[in-house]
Amino acid sequence: MQSGEANLDPNKDDLPLRANTNHMLVKHYVLDLEVHFDRKTISGNIVLFLEPGKGALAESSDADLELGKAELEEIPEADPSYTSLSSSEQSNLEAQHQFCLNEPAGSQTAATVENYDDKQVGEHDTESWEEEATCKDFTLVLDCCDLTVLKVEEVDVASVPGMKVLLNDCEQPPQAGRLSFTLVERLLALSSARWQEQHDFYRQCSTAPCPRGAAPLSFHTDSWSLQLRKRGLHSPHDFPRVLRIWYETQPTGASVRWTRTQDGRCCVYTMGSPINNRALFPCQEPPVAMSTWQATLRAPSLNTALLSGENQAVPVQEDSGLSRWTYYVTMPMPASTFTLAVGQWQEARVKPLTGAHVLTEPHNSGSEASTSDGSSLDKVDHSADQSSQGAPAGGDEGTCSHMDYPCRYTLDQARREAVIPHRVFSPASLLQQVEAKVLPLLPACLAAAHIVLGVHPFSHLDVLIVPSGFSSLGMASPHIAFLSQSVLAGPRDLSGARLCHEIAHAWFGLAIGARDWTEEWISEGFATFLEDVLWAKVQKLSQGEEEERLHLRALLRWRRLHDELQNSEQELQILRPHKESTGVVSESGASTVKHGLNPDKPFMQVHYLKGYFLLKFLAGFTGHEQFLAFLRLFVRTYHGQLVLSQDFLQMLLDHFPDMKRRGLSLRGIYADWLDAPGIPKWLWEESAAWLQTPLVAEVQQEVTKWIHFMRSHRKGAKRKRGEPSSLKVNFKEMGPEQIVLLLELLLEEEKMSVSVLQALERTYNLRMQDAEVKHRWCELVVKHKHSAAYKDVEDFLIDDQAMGVYLYGELMVHEDSRQQALARRCFALTREHMDPAALSVVSEMIL
Repeated sequence: MQSGEANLDPNKDDLPLRANTNHMLVKHYVLDLEVHFDRKTISGNIVLFLEPGKGALAESSDADLELGKAELEEIPEADPSYTSLSSSEQSNLEAQHQFCLNEPAGSQTAATVENYDDKQVGEHDTESWEEEATCKDFTLVLDCCDLTVLKVEEVDVASVPGMKVLLNDCEQPPQAGRLSFTLVERLLALSSARWQEQHDFYRQCSTAPCPRGAAPLSFHTDSWSLQLRKRGLHSPHDFPRVLRIWYETQPTGASVRWTRTQDGRCCVYTMGSPINNRALFPCQEPPVAMSTWQATLRAPSLNTALLSGENQAVPVQEDSGLSRWTYYVTMPMPASTFTLAVGQWQEARVKPLTGAHVLTEPHNSGSEASTSDGSSLDKVDHSADQSSQGAPAGGDEGTCSHMDYPCRYTLDQARREAVIPHRVFSPASLLQQVEAKVLPLLPACLAAAHIVLGVHPFSHLDVLIVPSGFSSLGMASPHIAFLSQSVLAGPRDLSGARLCHEIAHAWFGLAIGARDWTEEWISEGFATFLEDVLWAKVQKLSQGEEEERLHLRALLRWRRLHDELQNSEQELQILRPHKESTGVVSESGASTVKHGLNPDKPFMQVHYLKGYFLLKFLAGFTGHEQFLAFLRLFVRTYHGQLVLSQDFLQMLLDHFPDMKRRGLSLRGIYADWLDAPGIPKWLWEESAAWLQTPLVAEVQQEVTKWIHFMRSHRKGAKRKRGEPSSLKVNFKEMGPEQIVLLLELLLEEEKMSVSVLQALERTYNLRMQDAEVKHRWCELVVKHKHSAAYKDVEDFLIDDQAMGVYLYGELMVHEDSRQQALARRCFALTREHMDPAALSVVSEMIL
């Protein structure tokens, strides 16, 4: 990140993070939202619990203390029957207090734009907002984009029954006029052992009225932010600590996708947009703004709502005909990791007597392994012996270094749990494939991750097969992972490897996050490296088999990286673009993400591949098993925290001092791998060795056979006397990754006849292979204008949108009328539900 608070143009290359996190931090969010499929919006309110980032409160006087005692007496006593308010009860409460306005009473639980005048309550235009800024009032800046903000109001936490209990151990009463400040400070400071009590108070506060007689806060929105002020307050220490923001998303907001499932039914989900969640709710986007959250979501009853929450929520039917789901998290996370998906998904079920084999470590043989029966888990038991800090099974000992939260690393049960509870959801039309392919693999993938990395950071995992317009093969969030339907076709290798990749993100990307978003390799490079390790465990490969498979995958990735670096801007090839300024922010905490909005960036693999190769390079100094042991140690040390590249690299160099003696240094790694474009020298040298692996040699032999086969099928070719017929060539059976390499090498051939292409498809049954194989097959079809197989290309562009973007370019570049017509036809069929980034790129290619 880099200094800079300018109101950047949304169409520029860099992504602005405007939140002034050094002045004020959001520590907890409570969302109460309703999904409206008819108008493609989500409406409701979000309550923010705030904590000043700097400064100190003024010293109290004796008079202040006496007035504080009087305020304390006004807090209502706890009501044992006090529970979360229903929509109608909240409506009555809002009517009673009129929410600080002389407006008709009525429910705002599902607030909409229609409830308000053209100018929302408290909103200022740009000119009046800038004029008001001269009074030096403190401005809270939140990241916000494409939201209609309706009203911002302070919340009277002192009106919540029972809040007085938070002051029981105070040595003296709050200062005069600061009761609510003290209550929120005490609420935020509750220990993790009292998390349930804390969340109950959060929930009660979220439905409390605003202070009697208080006016709504002034606010202003620009392209990237929501700015809030309360007149006369000059310091963040005097700013209200709990705010409620009423708002509605916009149908075109880039944080969520309104689309249809493979069954043609309406759905909405967060898609991992470059702008993250700021078009879903006003928030603090910088990673340092670690927060917890609670979310209540209402949607039509036929739908299932999945959120990134610790509990597997059970829907509650409301009188309105809607269903209500409530989720929560207790582990502080960046707001960008919040994820939701609402649609008519079906839960996959394990077939009787076909449960998947679960891997366990020898010393974990007695551990409980959950099944894929989708059993409900209403509350996660964080309280089970929070104090048990003894030597853990699997060697996950050590003291946590993160901020206080109910950490699973402290629980004996979690340390023994090889397979966490899990569910898999999909549209009904894909349910049979999911039950045959994904559901049986998931327990084994989870168990493999536990063997390699230790305690699962999250208590359960939901997996969802998202609509066909999803822009990648997968995306991981806390407690939930999205998978593309592309992983369902062909043999299990692609689906298993992708599951392992997304599961690895629980440790690298989520439990340990990058403090600077430009260092994506900390997430994607590690997940790509671990994907191979975990998948080899699931397959139960011998050491020799694993090494051969790793060399083959490394060669395929090397070819992909080499091709990408030849066809991309040098600036986009750098893993640490801010170099020595990495992690630096402005005085307020605002910053920019370099190249965060570059339209080509979502389709680049450099952070995955170059990061993966850096880890392979480092593992070469330590040995493979020793490197994996170090990764487990790193996870134990840094889980629950944000890191920079230097944190990992310095710990590695300190842990293996021989690396320094062999000439490796932090500065050298930066210069060769992180701060420069292009390909490091080591990678050029090592790639030659991968060509010698037996699996690759087999492919090269098959390529030679196909070249001879092609020559014998050219027009006018004559077979020499005694030469065997090419039709009797015995081609070797190969796995999907070998076939990918074979097709890539054959793509280098200038000409291939229709008969050879047909023989190639029959020999390897290419139409039934996974999406990676089919992609290369389609490239061959397009290159050699094999019109009889254009239907394969059409099916791929429609069904495998996560992988087909650049295939459009290949169809257009040959200037063949039939191919261009095919590209335009597929684009017309898919553009309505295509990912926005893909839509932009493909539109430029075609139109």
